[in-house]
Amino acid sequence: MPAQLIDGRALADEFREQIASRAAELRQRGTPAKLDAILVDSGDNGARVYAENQARTCESLGIGYTLHELPKGSSTVTIEAKIRELNEDDSVHAIMVHMPLPEDVDENHIKMLLNPDKDVEGVNPANIGNVVYGRSMRAPCTALATLKLIESTGIDLKGKRCAVVGASVVVGRPIAVLLMQREATVISCNKYTEGIKELCRGADVLIPAAGVPGLITKDMVKPGALVVDVGVNRVLDPDSGKKRTVGDVAFDEVCEVAGAVSPVPGGVGPMTVAVLLHNVVELAYESFGLVCR
Repeated sequence: MPAQLIDGRALADEFREQIASRAAELRQRGTPAKLDAILVDSGDNGARVYAENQARTCESLGIGYTLHELPKGSSTVTIEAKIRELNEDDSVHAIMVHMPLPEDVDENHIKMLLNPDKDVEGVNPANIGNVVYGRSMRAPCTALATLKLIESTGIDLKGKRCAVVGASVVVGRPIAVLLMQREATVISCNKYTEGIKELCRGADVLIPAAGVPGLITKDMVKPGALVVDVGVNRVLDPDSGKKRTVGDVAFDEVCEVAGAVSPVPGGVGPMTVAVLLHNVVELAYESFGLVCR
């Protein structure tokens, strides 16, 4: 039987209905939620497209959006100054920095500058640390989106064996921590791990997040396993000669053995955007001493 598809778009649409309702409540109070984003011109059209899509989505949900554009080649000092300005502005509830930044700018340093109480993506080390200690759920958006997709299937993670392939600071590692908090048994590995095929095949839940197209083949998947593909890769389609987006999973063949699989695109991606916007509203509530339910 072919695997069930985990529809990230449908789940994100449900989530957005809640977000729009909560955003409307804030507007009725005269305290609308707003996201301030910083974009340094890097010649990366993908970042600009993302910012434009973000603006449209915020407008559709009743969330304010301000894009602070900095010129190409902006220095660390210039970016720092903009972040400090937004950190100190009481009218700003949520801040994010679009990537990539100029090559000579340390992304980790920039993330550390974000006010943890306004860090909408959960990338400041203080927020990541709080997730590790179980004090906060403001995890990096992709990690939290992955967890929500898994939970949408109704699986009880307690005691389940989960394999996370990839250990990046804002994706693989926080996903592993979130699964541990659900009392799952977590194996963290990467594309260089010896015996990776056997480790993956023993997992009830498999989460590829290595950024390697086609890394996970059907002989690496336990029959009936839940597979959530976090990989996002641009590859050349030999038939059309154009680039297309694929995940880390050899999708067609894995669907032959898995119980459920999230597609790329249409899986984790839409839910990541929804989580980000939920965080905007949540941060706005918190800034007014309210609880976002």
